[in-house]
Amino acid sequence: MSFFDNGLHFTCTCCSHCCRIEPGFVFLSHEDLTKLCLWFNLTEDQFVEQYCRMVPYYDGTNVLCLRETNAYDCILWDNGCTAYGARPVQCATYPFWTRLLSRIFFWNNEKKSCPGIGTGKLWTKNEIMNQLSLYEHNEPLHYLKNNSRGKNN
Repeated sequence: MSFFDNGLHFTCTCCSHCCRIEPGFVFLSHEDLTKLCLWFNLTEDQFVEQYCRMVPYYDGTNVLCLRETNAYDCILWDNGCTAYGARPVQCATYPFWTRLLSRIFFWNNEKKSCPGIGTGKLWTKNEIMNQLSLYEHNEPLHYLKNNSRGKNN
């Protein structure tokens, strides 16, 4: 039995707090990268050079991640998401992430910085589990130390 068996209320208020103000990582899968390249009409190399950074991942590899500005805003944020129609799965599935759904403590703690949590649409357990599955199966694009493509070509 989980704390969200009867569903959870969430509607994005477009406050953009999850996109800015605090440091964080938006990991990109190959599918995310493809969608963003099409959105911005850039090659993968162009998009990576302009918008991405490599960060160490749990398994010792480097993964592709969106850059942040010096003020910790997502590089794609400019009075709203400039790639909303092609936003990464990590962004699209928020706040239905593994950690936030693991304990009510984490959900309620996130509510302190997200005014949409606890308001608006009632998401059923099934809808939440679908979002969680998308989030958990969206593997970051790994790179070897020399930046050549790694395990998810």
